[in-house]
Amino acid sequence: MRKLNISGNWKLNKTLAETKALLAVLKSELAGVKKTEIVVCPTYVSLATSAEMLIDSNIKLGAQNLFWEESGAFTGEVSGLQLKAIGCNYVIIGHSERRQYFGETDETVNKRLKSALQNELLPIVCVGETLEEREIGKTFDIISEQVQGALSGISKDEMQKITLAYEPVWAIGTGKTATPEQAQEVHAFIREKLTKLFGNSVAENVTIQYGGSVKPSNAYELLSQNDIDGALVGGASLDVESFAAIVQAAENIEG
Repeated sequence: MRKLNISGNWKLNKTLAETKALLAVLKSELAGVKKTEIVVCPTYVSLATSAEMLIDSNIKLGAQNLFWEESGAFTGEVSGLQLKAIGCNYVIIGHSERRQYFGETDETVNKRLKSALQNELLPIVCVGETLEEREIGKTFDIISEQVQGALSGISKDEMQKITLAYEPVWAIGTGKTATPEQAQEVHAFIREKLTKLFGNSVAENVTIQYGGSVKPSNAYELLSQNDIDGALVGGASLDVESFAAIVQAAENIEG
């Protein structure tokens, strides 16, 4: 049975003071969670303080991105080596906003992924199609290309450390959500693709999250689907009650 993973991507939100306040309440609210992996991903400037606050808690710390070189003349970048040293457990790679606004490609996602693994960080690799791509029937072509490109040169052992997140771009921050059936269809396709690349035993154990306007009202139905193993939560992760309710929905999934 794959462990459900609920990860909060805080994006460019929360000052250091606000981060401390939110984490203090989350630690209390989620202290009783046993079955579900919980991850929070604040901004870079809050990571060190967050790491200290989360010691001895059941909440893991993630970063929102990393650069593939460990040091050098790369102004404004942060390396996997630095993230690991500061106390991060996870790192998000290839989010659609990184692809859209900052020019990330399947090739650079692959470089980041390999750096994360080299530095013993657990990667959450994002894939997803735009509304235009879905409407012209290219969803599976795009997902296949992104999965294949991101995982190029990855071994079976490494694959077992990677979480994938299916995030339809048209559902991120729009209030629109893929129906449970739409999400399950793509998740099943991703797992089938992983089976072809790495074999059934590896594919069956890979966690595949859904992301795209996940909220308390739709979390349980989404997480109940056979191939949906958690959620990468955006806006709702900034609100204690909403995020806690999504985590509780995961806890209530039988299995």
